[in-house]
Amino acid sequence: MNIFKMHKRLLFLLLTAAAFDAADAQVWSLQQCLDTAQVHNKSLKVGRNQIASSGHKTKEAKALLLPRVTANAEYRYYAALPYQLLPLSTFSPTAPDGQFKEAQFGVPHNLNASLQLNMPLYNPQAYGAIQTAQIASELNELQYRKTAEQVFFEISNLYYNAQILHHQLAFSDSNVLNSERLLNNTKLMHEQLLARATDVSRLNLQVSQLRVQKEKINNQYEQVLNALKFAMGISLEQRFQIDPNIIRAGIPEYTSNVSSDLRIEETRKRMLSSELTTLSRSRYLPALNLFGTYGTNGFGYDKQPDPFLKFFPLGFAGIQLSYPLFNGTQTTHKMAQKQLEIQNSELQIEILTEQNAMQLENALKQRLLSERAIETASEQIEVAQTIYAQTLLQQKQGIANLSDVLLTDNALRTAQQNYLSSVIDYLKADLELKKISGNINVNKP
Repeated sequence: MNIFKMHKRLLFLLLTAAAFDAADAQVWSLQQCLDTAQVHNKSLKVGRNQIASSGHKTKEAKALLLPRVTANAEYRYYAALPYQLLPLSTFSPTAPDGQFKEAQFGVPHNLNASLQLNMPLYNPQAYGAIQTAQIASELNELQYRKTAEQVFFEISNLYYNAQILHHQLAFSDSNVLNSERLLNNTKLMHEQLLARATDVSRLNLQVSQLRVQKEKINNQYEQVLNALKFAMGISLEQRFQIDPNIIRAGIPEYTSNVSSDLRIEETRKRMLSSELTTLSRSRYLPALNLFGTYGTNGFGYDKQPDPFLKFFPLGFAGIQLSYPLFNGTQTTHKMAQKQLEIQNSELQIEILTEQNAMQLENALKQRLLSERAIETASEQIEVAQTIYAQTLLQQKQGIANLSDVLLTDNALRTAQQNYLSSVIDYLKADLELKKISGNINVNKP
């Protein structure tokens, strides 16, 4: 593992600052931040709840094939018994046709109690619902993975930004020390009438500006740490420090995997195809159910001369076949909608495939360019430091003036900023490449 080339003095400042921070707060690695987010991030908790919910939906769909038992009880009191019309021929064979006699049947009190069993033997809609629910469960898992990838991408990006700001603070400390030392030397030269008062004023202004810049960087660093805590799902009161060492192993090669977006769209297409198959089956295939009832019927009479309450058993079983003949054109239109949705899904898959290939190629080029820029910027820092040291020596010897020193100081700071910008570009390009190629490690929920 190669550590980015840093000046010895800068490394010393970094290690000293890291040791001080470690004594005050625990140092967390990027992997520790990701592991913490896996447990505490609220978006991931929502995703895990959705996966659990989809599991219950699958079980709910399977429960459609289980038998159903219902207990029924009913009591009726007839203040007026219903009438029936009986043909007169029932009482007299010689009675003319078309003449009836009203009659009341039954008793005032009716009590019924029964157990009913209904069990589907074959139901195409139920089998289709089970298959669709299983695919929906897979889709929720993929959605969770995509959310986790986004969370991990955000945390990694924030962590890298914190590392860069930590290095900027180190550079800022070094620049302030150099400017303060130069200011002190210029003050001594001014006392000896070897430097002008305006030179001292210019250096005082530069030191003040560098201190303000350092405060801004430190404030940005604290804000990034707070954003990192929020992304991890921990309290803002939690104290920790990031590992300032930026480590890379050359240019890593990633195995190209199917992206989460593409896998989600492919699974969505499967679910649409399953829904279309279910509609087709429900349109042409019958449903077969087994049913049965066992119970008792009670009849009561509460008037004289012979009040009574009697119960009679009731039981039957049967098979019901239901075949759809015509339900309007509702199913036809639903099937047409699903076919169009499937076509759109296929087009979306093609778009994502082409887009992923383009983004992958661009990310590879950007990472390679950033790698070269880091090497160039590192060399520029060494050159700028050498020139700055030589210019300071020339100033002491009276060969160079303060303007020359300030110019070389600005050139050094520019080289430092270019270096950090190159590092940022590299880390972001590498992180983007990991995301596009499907190499952001996400543990299963």
